[in-house]
Amino acid sequence: MSATHEVFNQVEPLVDVNLFAGNRALQDALKFNAPALDTAPLHALGGLVGSAEMQTHARLANVFTPQLKSHSRFGHRIDQVEFHPSYHALMGAAVGAGLHGSAWGEGAADPDEAGRAGAHVQRAAGFMLFTELEPSILCPISMSYAVAPALKDNPAIYRDWAPGLTSRTYDPTLRLWSEKPGLTMGMGMTEKQGGSDVRANTTQAVPDGSDNWGQRFQVTGHKWFFSAPMCDAFLILAQTASGLSCLFLPRVLPDGSMNQLFIQRLKDKLGNKANASSEVEFVGASAWLVGEEGRGVPQILAMGTMTRLDCALGTSGLMRHALSLALNHTAQRKAFGKYLIDQPLMKNVLADLALESEASTALALRLARCFDRPNDAHEQVMARLLTPVSKFWICKRGSHFAQEAMECLGGNGYVEEGGEGVMARIYREMPLNSIWEGAGNIMAIDLLRALRKADAAAALEHELAPARGMHPALDRLAAQLPIRVEEMASEMEARRLAQDVALAVQAALLAQTAPGAVFAAFCDSRIDGQWGHSFGSLGAGTDFDAILQRAQPA
Repeated sequence: MSATHEVFNQVEPLVDVNLFAGNRALQDALKFNAPALDTAPLHALGGLVGSAEMQTHARLANVFTPQLKSHSRFGHRIDQVEFHPSYHALMGAAVGAGLHGSAWGEGAADPDEAGRAGAHVQRAAGFMLFTELEPSILCPISMSYAVAPALKDNPAIYRDWAPGLTSRTYDPTLRLWSEKPGLTMGMGMTEKQGGSDVRANTTQAVPDGSDNWGQRFQVTGHKWFFSAPMCDAFLILAQTASGLSCLFLPRVLPDGSMNQLFIQRLKDKLGNKANASSEVEFVGASAWLVGEEGRGVPQILAMGTMTRLDCALGTSGLMRHALSLALNHTAQRKAFGKYLIDQPLMKNVLADLALESEASTALALRLARCFDRPNDAHEQVMARLLTPVSKFWICKRGSHFAQEAMECLGGNGYVEEGGEGVMARIYREMPLNSIWEGAGNIMAIDLLRALRKADAAAALEHELAPARGMHPALDRLAAQLPIRVEEMASEMEARRLAQDVALAVQAALLAQTAPGAVFAAFCDSRIDGQWGHSFGSLGAGTDFDAILQRAQPA
């Protein structure tokens, strides 16, 4: 009897590779934004997240998803979320790498003065690398990182919680904050009747005295999306007598008793499966005021600004992972007598994806640099501009990017099995960052707000100046943008303005960080119109080989 099952022309998975060592775009963006940075920790992290062991943890954490345990077997209310051990392994690795809070300085008393030069850029690069391993567990990591600027406006709470929030020890147990070596934080803004319109929130908070942490409130209400309910504490929005206010709400109260926070259910999401998102109710829960009463939205947006940075970083990391999988597959699989990567049309698609990935990396790390320079006036204006621009444009490009990268793998990319099944997980994950922390319209409107509050035109002109004279199409766009910014485009045109600012800044960055072939192809396609309406429509004069050689993951 002859054998009928011979396996050939299949692809070896992309495992046990150093994801940092092979990422030239990331390395060059780091040199540009933080030239004195010690990249040894990123080399170490790149090896860890590229390992077969950690990729197995990522798969298991998504297969065996979080489970809500509302009651103990004896009938007592416990409101806990149970995770697979691989989830905890991933969380431990992310915390150990300092992706949650160490950029502020471990145990720092003042996050505005803590840390070291390039700390936010280094943390951003690490966040992108970890996203290539597993993005959904980074939700509580991101919120724990983002909370410092908002939480510092209650100095007593920040003093007590900062050491745990910046510690590199992961502790998933539910117990009193002072007994834990490491802490995490989440947030709760959205309610079912309002969505992004958080001012429609109905959760009520009434005064309940004061103590070491300041003014205490008793909170009653609900949150339709409550991110990472297994965290130790949360910043929430609730209505007080003075209006919508920002409050700090811990799971375990200072006396060791459980707070009156009840998890109603976990959300069954399209992607982001390893992370627990929930719907909760507060029934007389204790919470403490952070910032000025009645100024809750701007207060909690100090946290939202940093999570929006992470949305851009996360999507950039997902793009790089999808590109690496596509390159790995097409370099090994043959069709019509050639390796796929040598087929002209496939070469065009891959090079086009590589341009998008590198431009996103450049823009996301440029935004991270703003937060390393809190006393630089130009950087603060750029932070206000580039946060909504980057969040809008990079995240908006993600889903289209993932679909095209999946198509490079054909049916192998569409299945949920094995190493190439990661592509399906990436595809499901991509829409999240575009939606979370303000969808596209919210970001475009936020850009218009930024234009009204700062000398944005001059800042943008300064930002684009290094690329002046390097490409005619970029020069034309750069000349038009300050005028459009000064005119403060109407809301109807806000998305287009956000797109064009993003493209101009991406091109200017590539002029300073990327080889000429990458810069020229990006400007020709994205700005000069020598491009179609899908990936893979670069002009025939593009230096495809140079772009693909730079993009190879190993």
